[in-house]
Amino acid sequence: MIERKFVSEKLREFKVQEYIAATLNKAGHNRVEIKRTPLGEKIIVYTTRPGIIVGRKGENIKKLTVVLKKKFKMENPQIEIEEIENPLLDAGAVADRIIYTFERYGTKRFKFTGYDTIKKMLDAGAVGAEIIISGKVPGKRAKTWRFVAGYLKKSGDVAENHMLKAIASAHLKTGALGVQVKILHPSVILPDTIRIKEEEKPEIKVEELKEVPEELKEGEGEEKSKEDVKEVEEKKKAGKKKPRKEKKKGKETKNKTVKKKVKK
Repeated sequence: MIERKFVSEKLREFKVQEYIAATLNKAGHNRVEIKRTPLGEKIIVYTTRPGIIVGRKGENIKKLTVVLKKKFKMENPQIEIEEIENPLLDAGAVADRIIYTFERYGTKRFKFTGYDTIKKMLDAGAVGAEIIISGKVPGKRAKTWRFVAGYLKKSGDVAENHMLKAIASAHLKTGALGVQVKILHPSVILPDTIRIKEEEKPEIKVEELKEVPEELKEGEGEEKSKEDVKEVEEKKKAGKKKPRKEKKKGKETKNKTVKKKVKK
């Protein structure tokens, strides 16, 4: 019973993703993620053109929420739209770009488009990338062409859960053409990566002595000169007072001698 429940939930998620991809195909839709939260199911739509998906005053999102509640029996679906900063690091955006070139310009230069897109993805920062083009290219018989560059994981947890994958198809006059894109994003930390931490050395800060500005020096000189003038004036005053006292003493001695003479 539990296994059937898991299978039914996964089938419903797959149907939701297909429905959103069909409705928002022309609006620049790339991929959809469904997460479960305590408030309800959170649906994240990644796109290169968020304004077209939102619509005028959020009309498209309101319509999507109503359909998800009625058709897929979701209690409280919360739709969030996130813009893709670098479309060259998104598998869906790359696949849509390759299909657009095939539908508009044909499949004559399919090798150039494959190698050129691989080079641009690696220049954008991808660790590894792979493009597989299958169909009637370039002749009447169906073939598969594989373009690979960088480092890619083919098995394990990284290949299954952390690799960005996308599949798209173009309908041409010669027949259907399939494009498969795989990208290993630079943000993915591989289990076999080894990083050696360097020892943190204490930093020695060397500070230069700041020179005293000339204005402050002049101000200090003026203050010192004022203090010197005050000291000189005080000394002069002290010097003037002392001889006056000596003169008085001299007068007193003269008066005493005169008195002595008179007595005699």
